Amino acid sequence: MRSSTFLKSERLLNRKDFVNLNRRGKRLQTPHFLISLMKNGQGFTRLGITVSKRVGNSVRRNRVKRLIREFFRLHKAFFPQGCDIVIVARKDADGLDFWKMKAELDEPILDKSFRLLS
Repeated sequence: MRSSTFLKSERLLNRKDFVNLNRRGKRLQTPHFLISLMKNGQGFTRLGITVSKRVGNSVRRNRVKRLIREFFRLHKAFFPQGCDIVIVARKDADGLDFWKMKAELDEPILDKSFRLLS
């Protein structure tokens, strides 16, 4: 049960970490998301989420964040270990349900990220 939780230590919370990742990380793009990846030198993966006001009002932004966190929580074992990931939601991301978002994030994160970080 512990592996399917989203601990505070697995979250990117500092502005410094977000800026560092945006400057030096590898980027992947999907129609509704921009994903940045970079090794962090730690033994676990950390996730950061950015959803701007362009996505919608606070209800829609928080829903997008909840869906991204749930995707990360359920697929944590498939993410490359020891890296930081920031997922930035683009303008029309609030129109996606969980299954459409999962289909869009599965391919770039779970397949390409291993090759980018090697």
